[in-house]
Amino acid sequence: MMSHMPREPEAFCEQVAHLFRRMCPDRDIDMDGVLGLIVDGRHLGLENLYRMVLGNPDRGVEIVEEYLDHLVEGEEASGAALPFELAKARIMPRIQPLSIFEYLEEQQVAYSPFVNDTVILYVLDLPHVTVSISVEQMMGWKLEVEDLDQLARKNLVEYQPELKLRLIEPESGGRAIILAEQDGYDASRLLLKNLYARLAPQLGNQFYVATPARDSFLALSLEPGTFVDRIHDRIAKDFHRMPYPITDKYYIVTLDGIAGTEEMPGEGEQEEEGEEAA
Repeated sequence: MMSHMPREPEAFCEQVAHLFRRMCPDRDIDMDGVLGLIVDGRHLGLENLYRMVLGNPDRGVEIVEEYLDHLVEGEEASGAALPFELAKARIMPRIQPLSIFEYLEEQQVAYSPFVNDTVILYVLDLPHVTVSISVEQMMGWKLEVEDLDQLARKNLVEYQPELKLRLIEPESGGRAIILAEQDGYDASRLLLKNLYARLAPQLGNQFYVATPARDSFLALSLEPGTFVDRIHDRIAKDFHRMPYPITDKYYIVTLDGIAGTEEMPGEGEQEEEGEEAA
């Protein structure tokens, strides 16, 4: 069996549609642009799947089939009424770009506004798949968004209590800390309450955090500027290369909370968009 997927985006999309029809022959599946499908009247973007396959082309077909399996599983799970007692330990936060609402109905999912043109989406962490929590589910549990946020942050701490942090100190100056659990929540760990206390002794009383994609977290000192600019070049590349991109902007972490940056260092004077308690 062929294990590679086509590299050309339109041909890739056609092959995904073929595999999806074979898996679910009763579904109505049509092409929608270069990297999108219409599945039973709803848009399915394939950009993240395409980036995943580009990163591991030898497993292309396997990755696509696994992705489609999890997609169907997630649809079934989202339609099931999960009692709160079973759900509460599985509620987790995900930082997402505002563009997520091109694929999700903003009025139908539970989320909190955040900085840097991102939001905090609340999901159920199920085996093999995560499912967005709907406003209907939240109301059925008699919860407010603030309750979900508190639960999600608590669960995030308990999900991986002992984080592995790697300190990098280039000879040219500056410091960076990489967090790479690769469990789907690396970027979300920007929301940890003890993040500042853990990293400030190494990076200073203010520091940057970059989350170019879901599975990427890099904290770094504010100086020297050449170090910050060099790291940002890498962040920008990761943002355009990695699956599930979030933002190529830095967050500023302080004792008081987290602020966004409207312009990157080196592009002009830095301004704060706002703050959100971490």
